[in-house]
Amino acid sequence: MLRMLFGEEPAAPAGVVADALKAMQAYASAMHLHAVAGRDQDHKARTREVMAFGLMASLDELEQSCYAASRFGALVTSDSWADMPQEERLHYRRYVYFDKNAFIRLFSLLDKLGTLLNEALELNTQQFKERFSYFTVLRRMREKKLHLALGGPLSDLKARHEKPVARLRKRRNEEIHNLNSELQDDLLQMHLHFGEEIGLESISDQLEDMASGLELAAASLQLAFAYLAKLAEEKAPQSGR
Repeated sequence: MLRMLFGEEPAAPAGVVADALKAMQAYASAMHLHAVAGRDQDHKARTREVMAFGLMASLDELEQSCYAASRFGALVTSDSWADMPQEERLHYRRYVYFDKNAFIRLFSLLDKLGTLLNEALELNTQQFKERFSYFTVLRRMREKKLHLALGGPLSDLKARHEKPVARLRKRRNEEIHNLNSELQDDLLQMHLHFGEEIGLESISDQLEDMASGLELAAASLQLAFAYLAKLAEEKAPQSGR
């Protein structure tokens, strides 16, 4: 969808994003078959099918936001706002928009995944914390030793991306609760170098962090939905029994 901004055709999913979408589609199909077979009296299968499709859309939107941010970010070459010609300032503002869009969508996606895992695996995280995040769900699985075959790999994945995701979470929290994230760096520079020209934040570093966040999201989705699909298959009634 967003690639049209650059005169490009929609791109086919690739790599870990494609793997995640495939796993989610397989799980959604399994839930659909469960429902149409008349085994969904509590409507949980239908709900999980819809949640899977919602997460597929969320991953696609996240990937596109990351791509748009990277394309607009590559067009910003000046070291400061004051040095930018008008056209480059527009590119920078577009970069900021899609960068924010991406890191906000990242944590929204992860929390939706946490909600699905909490319900599908009957983790009851809400008894521990009424308003919980994806990371709270992981902690619940680890501390209660629940579904270790999934919780272990998800926690390992989180640990591999811990530093960039922590920076992204800090920027997300500042953006939502305090001050525009791009102004935080300006404020810090004003305190440290009062009276001097304020340089731009490192766009390349931010893009690297966001790429790590996208990889975390996609790989976590792939692991989670492959595990959920396996559980559903094990619980499904076998023909001839």
